[in-house]
Amino acid sequence: MAADMILHTMQIARSVAAATILAAAHAAAQRAPVTLMPEVTVSATRVEHDSFDLPVSIDAVGRRAIREDNPQVNLSEALNRVPGVVVQNRQNYAQDLQISSRGFGARSTFGVRGLRLIADGIPATMPDGQGQAAAFNLSSAQRIEVLRGPFSSLYGNAAGGVIQIFTADGPPEPTLSGSAVAGSYDTRKLGAQFGGQFGKVNALVDASRFETDGYRDHSSARRDHANAKFKFDAGTRGMVTLVLNVLDQPETEDPLGLTAAQVAQNRRQAGTNALAFNTRKSVAQSQAGAVYDLTLPAGSKLQVRAYFGDRQVTQHLAIPVFVQSAATHSGGVVDLDRGYGGAGARLAHETTVAGAPLIASAGIDYDRMSERRRGYVNNFGVTGNLKRDEDDTVASTDFYGQLEWQFAPRWNLLAGLRHSRVEFESRDHFIAAGNPDDSGAVAYTRTTPAAGITFKLDPAVNLYANAGRGFETPTFAELAYRPGGATGLNFALKPANSTHGEIGAKVRLGAASRLNVALFRIDVKDEIVINNASGGRTDFKNAARTRREGLELLWEARFAGGFEAALAYTLLDARFRQPFASGTAAVTVPAGNRLPGVSPNALFGELVWRHQAGFHAGAEARRNGKVYVNDANSEAAGAYTVLNLRMGLEQRGKGWRLTEFARVDNALDRRYIGSVIVGEANGRFYEPATERNWMAGVTGEFRF
Repeated sequence: MAADMILHTMQIARSVAAATILAAAHAAAQRAPVTLMPEVTVSATRVEHDSFDLPVSIDAVGRRAIREDNPQVNLSEALNRVPGVVVQNRQNYAQDLQISSRGFGARSTFGVRGLRLIADGIPATMPDGQGQAAAFNLSSAQRIEVLRGPFSSLYGNAAGGVIQIFTADGPPEPTLSGSAVAGSYDTRKLGAQFGGQFGKVNALVDASRFETDGYRDHSSARRDHANAKFKFDAGTRGMVTLVLNVLDQPETEDPLGLTAAQVAQNRRQAGTNALAFNTRKSVAQSQAGAVYDLTLPAGSKLQVRAYFGDRQVTQHLAIPVFVQSAATHSGGVVDLDRGYGGAGARLAHETTVAGAPLIASAGIDYDRMSERRRGYVNNFGVTGNLKRDEDDTVASTDFYGQLEWQFAPRWNLLAGLRHSRVEFESRDHFIAAGNPDDSGAVAYTRTTPAAGITFKLDPAVNLYANAGRGFETPTFAELAYRPGGATGLNFALKPANSTHGEIGAKVRLGAASRLNVALFRIDVKDEIVINNASGGRTDFKNAARTRREGLELLWEARFAGGFEAALAYTLLDARFRQPFASGTAAVTVPAGNRLPGVSPNALFGELVWRHQAGFHAGAEARRNGKVYVNDANSEAAGAYTVLNLRMGLEQRGKGWRLTEFARVDNALDRRYIGSVIVGEANGRFYEPATERNWMAGVTGEFRF
């Protein structure tokens, strides 16, 4: 497999390099100016760097790619251009996006797990590993960074990767902007933003409302979102950054998944019992965070952060009433009142060792979530009797250290170590006949190292290698039920432990093109998989061993005549390496089966033409391979290819700017399955993607 991937990598690299050289030769012959590629500055190693010099797979999506011709609602608009990452819009705002990185996170039936989400230094992932991408505000984002590989473990309980979003600073002058977007399925979004520099205070405030009737029946949603960032410059006393974020998403309808027969009959219908039980979800979240940065004498820097927030969730599920009536059942209405917060400190110091520059840093993070969880009977859409009442707490304490040492002119070493302790505790307050006290606690402790090295073959070519360990604890949702219908949390679940290895090359093909190639292997012991799903409850177990082997390729180029091109390709072979028994019937899943929810290949391609008069037009192509929906590999969603078309205009004047865009997604009107629900109990695995649809918008910006 590794030899095949290396050969495949070389073939792709030769093809891309040849295409780039031919394009460069053509540009030279035309004697037309070519726009230089921007430097990609990232901070995933906690010190800002050009990503070209780091021995890690990391990519940044900039402000233009996030905003241009997009409604700026979902991460799927921007992140599919990053290799190794697959972001699926479920067309179901009650369940959030489905995000996976190198196969981690693909089994999540709601929210994001297996990856660490961070917004302006504030975790959007709870200490148990469950995160929500809906809180990310794209309208005010400056860039998004995506880190894959072993260095993700230096952020704690995040085996698959780290996704960070950074809010832009306010512009130099006070600026007010407003935007309006409308599209198919009665989709609309209104937004306003104000920011500027006011003495020593820089501010940016963004607010928006998004609404849609949804592609499928019973899938309407409304999302009100506000995000604010304030920076206070105290000179020699440091910089204080305050970030506020509010999300209100009431009564979001949940269309559920469909069986293959239902998709064939009517792909836009709601799933079984969605209407009868009025399946829906309401979310209200508010959080605040502060970061203090101080430059100390002798090349040292101190950063201290603290944050707190509150999240309230009420969700109505489609579970037959007779099933909910069982003494041990937790009901069909989930009611969560969650408080969370944390603090951290990091000290970095720049010095020289053996005459070579070295940056060393050390820090501590503490994060805690306390949740009052109640369950009620869903009596055909109406909340009924209490069925569950408990207090759940999870806290993580992490110590880490990291160093970067350029020990020779052409060599650079990056290494780190993190020690994590994650503690779960549950206090059961619902004690009745047939439902005893199920209180309990468990703690997981791991130390995860990572190291990488870069060799500068020449000024335009960096070769690198890295290796490390990672771990992924169960979430509270995965601990919620024990196998066989027994009451209490499944504290027998163990964390998944992973071993990562990667080699790669980063190449600057002239001043206007770059190529990144990475080959990786990840071996996982005790992978957490679905054991059984029935009666509205899913329990999990540890599989023996799995392996992920893959290739990632990213190519970006700018040509004469205003043309730009990008290509992101992922080849991923993710399989069970040992057989294991699954479910109450102890069905054996053989070695060699593919991991469900993981596409074996993904391709994103883009071509854009820009005219100096302010007009641009572009085409995007996406292809995803066949995806199995369960461990047995008995059903699958087919491969698909879609084409999106977009265009935009810009007009500028003294103190103002106006932009308009229009786009057509799935222009060839393909019918395909956009995402799958892994291991769904009743075979309702499939979430159909939209057919041909359109969207248009306008933004006005005024400087004072």
